[in-house]
Amino acid sequence: MSTGLATLPEIKESVKYLRKNGCKQLALLKCTSSYPANPEDLNLISIQKMRKIFNCEVGFSDHSLGIGAALTSINNGASIIEKHFTIEKNKGVDGFFSSEATEMKRLKEESSIAWMARGKVFFGATKNEIKYRKFRRSIYISQDIKKGDSFSRDNLKVIRPSNGLHPKYFEIILGKKAKKSLKLGTPLKKIFIKY
Repeated sequence: MSTGLATLPEIKESVKYLRKNGCKQLALLKCTSSYPANPEDLNLISIQKMRKIFNCEVGFSDHSLGIGAALTSINNGASIIEKHFTIEKNKGVDGFFSSEATEMKRLKEESSIAWMARGKVFFGATKNEIKYRKFRRSIYISQDIKKGDSFSRDNLKVIRPSNGLHPKYFEIILGKKAKKSLKLGTPLKKIFIKY
């Protein structure tokens, strides 16, 4: 059901009527009823709210030019995109704001990517990122150090790879003494520091 021009109370009334009369598979389409629709009028963030209020699939009835708004709707939770299609833009009443075959093909391809990219709430390294952890920065010896020398900004650097101590320890280590002589390029380890 398209929601173009409808107020929230009107949508609620319609949904209540449909469900009361046996509608089990309901999808609402966020719609801006102007042709072509101005991106500033789309308010696609409403899709998230509609999904919470009505607990059903929510999509986007797109009358805007191009595919940008449709892709943005996916990021806002749209699971359906309705877009006008035409064989020739200069024919028909809605041809000028409709999509031709090449644009529809791009929309299909990019929509699939956008949907996959939404993913889930997750922090940290994904399975495919784990092998790149080694490219994080860590603390390295940037000048030869003799046993008993103090660590300083001159003889320590934060660089890649991540074989040394985490950069968060850099300030804490400054001024501490080396337990042993260390060569330029050595990743700094706790066992090298006299506390």
